Amino acid sequence: MTETTVHELAQVNIARLKAPLDSPPLKDFVDGLDPVNADADTADGFVWRLQGEEGDATDIAVFGDSWLIINMSVWRDTDALTAFMYQGRHRELLARRREWFERVEEAMTTLWWIPKGHRPTVAEAESRLLHLRTHGPTPHAFTLRTSFPPGSPALVPGEVPERPGRPAQRTAVVDKSRPRD
Repeated sequence: MTETTVHELAQVNIARLKAPLDSPPLKDFVDGLDPVNADADTADGFVWRLQGEEGDATDIAVFGDSWLIINMSVWRDTDALTAFMYQGRHRELLARRREWFERVEEAMTTLWWIPKGHRPTVAEAESRLLHLRTHGPTPHAFTLRTSFPPGSPALVPGEVPERPGRPAQRTAVVDKSRPRD
């Protein structure tokens, strides 16, 4: 049994709306949700997506902020997710995201490996996103740009993650407020 058969890839992305979902400026986005979700549901490597009462996740609260919307899904692997993200209707909506969502400096998307069959919760997604914002990409929460293979060991606090061609390192925390002996 290979690692990819025991793990699946969870992803979450959140966005801060520029206007209410039922407003004219967001009409094209809202009209595109059902077709894009239908494309995802039939995409190669798609496993699951978070859904609320309306079939999408726009009615599900995240971080207790009514201006944030969430998209969370599970995929076979990063290749399957990437293939879906940058093609067809999803790509078209992605290209227009600045029309509908605020530009935010902090990380709004993260990925993590889960045991096959596990379905992540919103609380789990919030925790992973906060971890990424605090620690940067690690095996616990990462990005497509800086990803880790399934089954990567958890980091020891103070350890710099291993990168190809560079072994893991230990870092020291220096307290400059204390005099040195």
